[in-house]
Amino acid sequence: KKLKNSGKMDNPRETASAKEEPAEEATNFAPNRWVKLNVGGQIYATTIDTLVGREPDSMLARMFLQDGNMVPSERDEQGAYLIDRSPRYFEPIINYLRHGQFVCDSNVSMLGVLEEARFFGIYSLVTHLEERLGQQEDPQSDRPLTRMDVIKAIIQTSVITELRFQGVNLSGADLRKLDFRNINFKYANMSHCNLSHTNLNYCCLERADLQFANLECAQLVSVRGLCANMEGANLRGCNFEDPTGVRTNLEGVNLKGACLESSNMAGVNLRVANLKNANMKNCNLRAAVLAGADLERCNLSGSDLQEANLRGANLKDAELTLMVTPLHMSQAIR
Repeated sequence: KKLKNSGKMDNPRETASAKEEPAEEATNFAPNRWVKLNVGGQIYATTIDTLVGREPDSMLARMFLQDGNMVPSERDEQGAYLIDRSPRYFEPIINYLRHGQFVCDSNVSMLGVLEEARFFGIYSLVTHLEERLGQQEDPQSDRPLTRMDVIKAIIQTSVITELRFQGVNLSGADLRKLDFRNINFKYANMSHCNLSHTNLNYCCLERADLQFANLECAQLVSVRGLCANMEGANLRGCNFEDPTGVRTNLEGVNLKGACLESSNMAGVNLRVANLKNANMKNCNLRAAVLAGADLERCNLSGSDLQEANLRGANLKDAELTLMVTPLHMSQAIR
């Protein structure tokens, strides 16, 4: 009897292999097999085909593919695979894998879903969400600032801190009579702005867009406006002259069709500027640098050009009547 009983004793190796069988079965998933996922405490039931079919290279797919290189996570007491992520953002993802459409409740952040999609490697959804978020952000980010926006920025900035509006969209803003001294407007869009009676002394307007802006009677002492676009702008009665002798630099500026009538532009650097059809009647251009400037059909009647440098300037059809001081050949007009 003892021998018979001993023959029926369990083989330790067989017992061990029997225990390993469920683990082997766990990695053998048929496409139509149902599985449960425990995502942050929320149970989701779905099929292997849902997890694998639309995004075969995603993390979820690699967990349940038969030849996948990832081992499924541990299970809870109900046999659901544990995934430590937010169920709030996972639900739109699992629905996307089911039917290919992104549906999200209004109280769920698309940015949160985007981060989860990146984590799980659902790249088709990542692309879709990035495009949708971009469409929402672009109109807001490119919205022109208003007068109140600008005033708030000025009030909240210390006087010893440099205020920069570089590249900012200020198109069409009403900014008249404000104090903008020493502010950086490089590359800013200021087209059609109302800047009349504004103090822009020592500002940087380099490559700024000031097309058809109204700068009547503005203070522009020692402004740096290299290659700025001021086509059609109104600069009537502006002051550019610095009493300390520092030149306002408008080299390469586009002032085509602009009105500069009665402006004080003594010593201004307008080298190679475009002044075609500009109105410069009664301007003070003493010691101004206009070398290489295009002054074709420019109205310079009544202007003071004493000691101005016009070397290489194009004065074709320019109006030079009632000049305060006569032009000399040494100024090399062509």
